[in-house]
Amino acid sequence: MISDNNIIDQTKKWISNVVIGLNFCPFAAKPTKQNSIVYLVENSLQIKDVLKTLILECNRLLENPSTETSFIILPNGFDTFLHYLDLIDLCEQLIEKEGLEGVFQIASFHPLYLFAGTPETDAANYTNRSPYPMLHILREDSLDKALEAYPDSSQIPEKNVLLAREKGLAFMKTLRNSSF
Repeated sequence: MISDNNIIDQTKKWISNVVIGLNFCPFAAKPTKQNSIVYLVENSLQIKDVLKTLILECNRLLENPSTETSFIILPNGFDTFLHYLDLIDLCEQLIEKEGLEGVFQIASFHPLYLFAGTPETDAANYTNRSPYPMLHILREDSLDKALEAYPDSSQIPEKNVLLAREKGLAFMKTLRNSSF
């Protein structure tokens, strides 16, 4: 069985190699360098436990403004992408119910991530294919500021898709798997 520390190390390596290395998120390098990211492993298979962890982590972010963002890594369960998408829907509903809509949003990453309308073999899916299913909690105010300061921020997803396709499926798969 892999330890929580190894899971976190693999996740950090994926962020470094893929997200920052290919500049899929031009805003990721700064909090990484500032060490203002929390990585948390939730081993439970129970949705209620994941939702509880999500709210606890949102509260921790509210109490610690120097922490920019958090990743809740889900190494057990949620292997099926559709099951994971159901979890994302529940997370978004909970954020709204708790009055945190507009404060936080969830970015989704999964080993089998699949953009709507794309085949499984489309290299573009690897822009969001992580080593483990995870919930990335983003501060909306930080995201808004970053997007305002970044030229053509609306083009980031399209540029990422084009780059991943240019690199090709084999390259993207190898790069993601180099985290393990």
